[in-house]
Amino acid sequence: MNLSQEIRDRFMKVEPAAIGHHITRGFMRPEIKPVCDEMKVVGPAYTVRLNERDSSALYYAIQKAPRGSVIVVDRAGDHTFACVGEFFAEMTRACGMSGIVIDGPATDKLALKRMGFPVFCTGFSPVTCNVTGTSGEAGIAVECGGAVVRPGDIIFGDADGVIVVPENYLPYLEAAEKKTADEAALRKELENGFVYNKRKDFDVVKFFESNVPAEISKIKKNYCQY
Repeated sequence: MNLSQEIRDRFMKVEPAAIGHHITRGFMRPEIKPVCDEMKVVGPAYTVRLNERDSSALYYAIQKAPRGSVIVVDRAGDHTFACVGEFFAEMTRACGMSGIVIDGPATDKLALKRMGFPVFCTGFSPVTCNVTGTSGEAGIAVECGGAVVRPGDIIFGDADGVIVVPENYLPYLEAAEKKTADEAALRKELENGFVYNKRKDFDVVKFFESNVPAEISKIKKNYCQY
């Protein structure tokens, strides 16, 4: 899926969590985090699966992926060998990609922090993959952090983690923008002394202090046919 610069800019003004409130799938395990908290990424996925200690498919991917893509790496269960480090990240940036998401470790942590190019991973390792040209796939459906990712899916990540945005993204983006605006207004109210001690949208006290079983029985009696 192609994203216009306008849509990218709109995504970058909201948080993945504002969309995460509304999805029931497409969220990666929380172990996948950015190298540093300031990193944020959005873009269509270009997918790679590395089955062994061979990272050659990554170099194919950055030559073939459309500019603005997020390289999403399925490590096929390996959490020992780092497939991305400082110079691969530099190559990825030079090829016009938006970032990298790995279901596994990276290496060169300090250099990646200094670089600032968005890299998301499960951790760091001093042992790395090699380029042997013996395995790997690109441009296929993969699993990354427990989420199925297909080529072109919108990847959205920040300090909280990474989600796969539903294909019909516009209602989710609009809901996130509204939530962002509402939260900004609430922060201003708090600055002005507002005491925020209960939700406006749900009366939890009434719920917990009501006789829920009796209410359910009443509904069943009135509306259910036996």
